[in-house]
Amino acid sequence: MKNLPTVSRYEVFKNRKKIVKNPLPFHHENYERLGETFKINLGLMGSAVFTRDPGLIKHILQKQHKKYYKSPLQTKDLAKYIGHGLLTSNGEHWRVHRRMIQPAFHKKKLVGLLGIMKTAIQKEISAIKPNSVQNVFPLMSDLAFQVVAQSLFSRDDIQNQMITLQKLTEVSQNMLIKEMRQPFLKWWFAINGEIKKNLTAGEKGRDLLNVIIEERLRSGDEKDDLLDMLLRAKYEDGTHMLRKQLLDEVLILFTAGHETTANALSFTLFLLAKNQKNQEKAYQEVSRLDFDSEDIMNTISSLTYVKQCIEEGMRLYPPVYIMDRMAIDDDKYEGWHIAKNTMILASIYELHRSPSFWKEPNSYIPERFNIENKKDFSDYYYPFGAGPRMCVGNSFAIYEMVLTVAEILKKYKLKTNKESVEINPMISLKPKAVPLMFIPRN
Repeated sequence: MKNLPTVSRYEVFKNRKKIVKNPLPFHHENYERLGETFKINLGLMGSAVFTRDPGLIKHILQKQHKKYYKSPLQTKDLAKYIGHGLLTSNGEHWRVHRRMIQPAFHKKKLVGLLGIMKTAIQKEISAIKPNSVQNVFPLMSDLAFQVVAQSLFSRDDIQNQMITLQKLTEVSQNMLIKEMRQPFLKWWFAINGEIKKNLTAGEKGRDLLNVIIEERLRSGDEKDDLLDMLLRAKYEDGTHMLRKQLLDEVLILFTAGHETTANALSFTLFLLAKNQKNQEKAYQEVSRLDFDSEDIMNTISSLTYVKQCIEEGMRLYPPVYIMDRMAIDDDKYEGWHIAKNTMILASIYELHRSPSFWKEPNSYIPERFNIENKKDFSDYYYPFGAGPRMCVGNSFAIYEMVLTVAEILKKYKLKTNKESVEINPMISLKPKAVPLMFIPRN
């Protein structure tokens, strides 16, 4: 890959303000100018390969996944703020804990959480102000956070603690983004105390979670929620997770579990408000169902078009818009030599909007995800990643999003006067604001 077209360090520096604000337009310009795969020179930090080539993306995520680890962007930079859990670990450490945590997200286990999930969603939706314009993003962020909190802890008396935890994780994430997009200023962030201040915020979040876990252990209660499943999980030698590891896993479930879902929901609701025909079709599906039924899984399974609306929303606005991998050994791909320690950044946002693979790529067409067409996109669609490291909570997230969209459409018609929503690429792809009008249906 030494001969790949390269974006110079000077070009990066010249565009630094744009990159700090939103790097995606800069990436897109280079893809259009240089092709499907190119390098960016990062100076003393070496270089990084950017790709939207579906073959190479499948190669590193699935076919040859054992030769690629998550890069230090996650295992070092992100991990210092949220710990070494599933999202931020590699190798045997990751494999062991994936095996321990995976059973908590099996379908049979999730069925037991659906009642908790539905109650939390309905409670948060009650905060919607009818007949007024409301920014739906903070509403969905609170909703997703409370759903994770209730599913983990089965408690409705810790809302203040959860709000505090949410703010602390957002503060840490903002600092991480500054470090990643301005690596030439890391020395300054260390000297002026910003990094230390944000690491302290992260520790406060862990202390808050530790208190909640201690209260559960002292109570002796068995709730059969996600926390109970994590507390009961054992290594092969019969021992349980150490408290530090348990806190790492819980904090990552909070961070990854609520943020990506809140983003996807906000974008989907905007797209439905903008595309009234799709919204009406989804509403007709919702209106035919009995939402008071105790068989919540059957309700979710019946909402096929609502699910398609969400899947199309995640195509246009993938929560994880870029995925990083580091080659741990030399490798080859279609004549390219990929040297050990090569960092590859897979641009999911670019792949999901490529006219080479998607008809009308920038249009919102949920029907493209009906069961007959879905298999056609398996190599070009990665909303939850791919391969062994596919998101462990993907089913949990889909159930939550389908229920949320259905509950909202059942009560409200959505409208917006905005033609587009401004994106804010952080660790995940966020919207800056999503102003919607909620008009009661009855």
